[in-house]
Amino acid sequence: METIYKKDWTYLEDNFDWVRMMKDVPQDPRHHAEGNVAVHTQMVLQQLEQLPAFSMLTAADQQMLWVAALLHDVEKSSTTIIAPDGSITSAGHARKGEMKARQILYRDIPAPFVVREHITKLVRYHGLPLWIFEKEDTLRSLIVASLETDTRLLALLARADALGRICQDQEDLLYRIDCFEQLCHEHNCWGRPYDFANPHARMYYLQQADRSPFYVPHDMPAMEVVLMSGLPGAGKDTYTRKHCAGLPVVSLDNIRKEMKIDPTDKSGNGTVIQIAKERARSFLRVQQSFVWNATNITKQMREQVISLFLEYGAWIKIVYVEAPVAKLLQQNRQREEVVPAVVMERLISKLEVPVITEAHEVEYLGI
Repeated sequence: METIYKKDWTYLEDNFDWVRMMKDVPQDPRHHAEGNVAVHTQMVLQQLEQLPAFSMLTAADQQMLWVAALLHDVEKSSTTIIAPDGSITSAGHARKGEMKARQILYRDIPAPFVVREHITKLVRYHGLPLWIFEKEDTLRSLIVASLETDTRLLALLARADALGRICQDQEDLLYRIDCFEQLCHEHNCWGRPYDFANPHARMYYLQQADRSPFYVPHDMPAMEVVLMSGLPGAGKDTYTRKHCAGLPVVSLDNIRKEMKIDPTDKSGNGTVIQIAKERARSFLRVQQSFVWNATNITKQMREQVISLFLEYGAWIKIVYVEAPVAKLLQQNRQREEVVPAVVMERLISKLEVPVITEAHEVEYLGI
């Protein structure tokens, strides 16, 4: 099997189309006079390995950071726009890059779950150290990033990214990274997540833009909603039966069966969701803990129901269940309601793994 860890550019180009495409993606010469994305990426990899702090990392962290550097601009191929005046931009490439990196490391070149998710978040936030002081809420941006990735590795990636280019403002970019590192130290989240008093204080802070991270709510949630998340066939129903016995379950699949609604029926699915939300409200109103069982594979899907649960003061626990792609497809074929292969591939391409910024707690199973 081809390996993503082989540090030979010719090998990588020969084996991976997303590497081969990099040479066809231009960059604005004001910020990248070195040339296209392939040239820049190779320079970043070279600079990364020359950084003294990189040599002090464990072999596992070195490998993880090297792959993040290889993938950090992987979605410039789909986001690059050349304006009429000749300027070149690639807005959104980091966000889309996270998704692409996950697909590659889950489906194409399987990597261990923890390693994969570290890499995807480094790709997602690789530009933050350069631009954090231009964010509307600098501290909130720092806190969220520290909860989702390792700021120490992030700063190293950003430094290699700044050094691996030819530009007139390189000194300013490096100064910005120095300031980012200092900001991390000031808030005690250098290489570690920001430390809240408890999970409820963290969730309270993250729900509204004008809240203080130092505030500790006095009233703790009286009920828990277990929100299942995972691709079809990953094992959500099995978990629910084994670990949530006695709790009522709001299951979108079960409602579809009751209503005889096909999963591909978009208008019908809207009806299913409304019925499910009303059943959830019946439990929320009386402070009854329950399970919300659906795929919930995107952050947007989860936010829509989590916001409802939080309105009633629930403690949110996300349980994410994952199976290796080969096992997943096999389990899907054994399901009573088989998800068509084309639909399964589309769902895999949309997968966003839940993170601790979304709930009071997140449990990962089958990884």
